[in-house]
Amino acid sequence: MACFGLTIVRHGETRYNKDKILQGQGVDEPLSDTGFRQADAAGVFLRNVKFTHIFSSDLLRAKQTAATIIGKNKFCKDLEIKYDARLRERKYGVAEGRPLTDLKAMAKAAGEQCPSFTPSGGETLNEVRGRARDFFEFLCQLAVEAGQKEQKMHNAASNSLGTSEVQSIFPWTNHGSEAELSSDNGGASKLLDANILVVSHGAYMRNWIGYFVSDLNCTLPATLTKSQLSSVSPNTGVSHFTIKLDNENILKPEINCVCLNQDSHLVDVSAECVAPKVF
Repeated sequence: MACFGLTIVRHGETRYNKDKILQGQGVDEPLSDTGFRQADAAGVFLRNVKFTHIFSSDLLRAKQTAATIIGKNKFCKDLEIKYDARLRERKYGVAEGRPLTDLKAMAKAAGEQCPSFTPSGGETLNEVRGRARDFFEFLCQLAVEAGQKEQKMHNAASNSLGTSEVQSIFPWTNHGSEAELSSDNGGASKLLDANILVVSHGAYMRNWIGYFVSDLNCTLPATLTKSQLSSVSPNTGVSHFTIKLDNENILKPEINCVCLNQDSHLVDVSAECVAPKVF
């Protein structure tokens, strides 16, 4: 059985976020000064986490956020960030570059609710979820291969530390490795085969997490409300999951949500940073 950690972070604020203008894929806006401060704060929050892989959307706001976060990390400054178009924000077609109020007006005119409405030239929610599913299955295969590689290295050298190299300090737990991955035999901790950081976008992340919950029966924190589950992450909000995989059927993972849209690292950033939740 392979086990991996997955940390998903939304990009920092852009001026379009602040002004509540849709960016989608067609508006490639850089981070604002506030956005860089948020990314710095997220980087400090995650500085003691040793990631084995880093992926980012190939849109500028996500790329800048990923680079800033990794620049603060004690272990991963030299780790390559891999950019993947599957992590891009939902495409909003004719609504991109226009105020969120315009999208709401389009949805109302079509007799639909805004979150599920697809403007002309945009992606449907199912299309976004398909991208997320494809990328997650890719991560699962990556974790299995990483675990197999570590096992071979361990077998080749009995003094090898193997996957213990992934052990690090997680800011949402009080111990070095993840309690959620403890095995049934005596509670011994199963160390991670991979620990993956992903930087993406608000609407995309909401759809991805929706896929985890509705399709893969992800276990959620007991304190999480329905409104929290359906809301868009704040800029640089952090969500963390632990995933157990059966090597014989990696398409049926056991997923546990440790935290969702965590934003405690923004307390010392100006109050305006916590508010914007526009995609």
